[in-house]
Amino acid sequence: MPFNPQDLQAVIFDMDGVLIDSEVLYKKFAFETFKELGFTLTEELHLSTVGVPGPDGEALVRAAMGETFPYQEFDYVWRGKVAAAMMEHVPLKPGVREFLVLLEELEIPTAVATSSSHEEAHHHLSRADLLHHFSALITGDQVDNGKPHPEPFLLAAERLEVEPESCLALEDSHNGVRAAHGAGMQTIMVPDLLDATPEMERLTIAIMEDLNKVKRVFEDV
Repeated sequence: MPFNPQDLQAVIFDMDGVLIDSEVLYKKFAFETFKELGFTLTEELHLSTVGVPGPDGEALVRAAMGETFPYQEFDYVWRGKVAAAMMEHVPLKPGVREFLVLLEELEIPTAVATSSSHEEAHHHLSRADLLHHFSALITGDQVDNGKPHPEPFLLAAERLEVEPESCLALEDSHNGVRAAHGAGMQTIMVPDLLDATPEMERLTIAIMEDLNKVKRVFEDV
């Protein structure tokens, strides 16, 4: 057992790639929009933006693509495609609902710490009928320093009125893991688009396939 659920005071979730199966949509529409604009998006560039706050992601794309790349047009079209897809259906990662229900039964408070904007996070979680499960929602536009800085996770713990050391953080991205670990939280990586690396193994207490696996640890106590 990588941790003892009885010692936890809260569980803090990343949103994209952990709760919502959105990273695959972001990727699909990013590649599609690049092509429509006459440019080629590489796998390497796309993966470098996963788990990165918006402004930092923009800087990475601009640095890689050069001054001729119409980033504002790309961002507008890409976000429009994502929004339309999310209006139609918000896909969830395996085990999300069941795990959140179990945490409620165990009276363990939960929060979300995401790099997405408040508008996007509130919309996606509401459409997925998940928002009511969380006592706090920390978004990228509520902090001065986004992931990999620990501020989002520290603010989540503060809102929940618990010590970071007593929190379990669930992340899928490398920057998210770095942020949660930096906040002093027990961190589990649930990989999505990014594979676990030796660094991730050092910074986490476990690498788990999905939330069903995490849920079983709580059930086995």
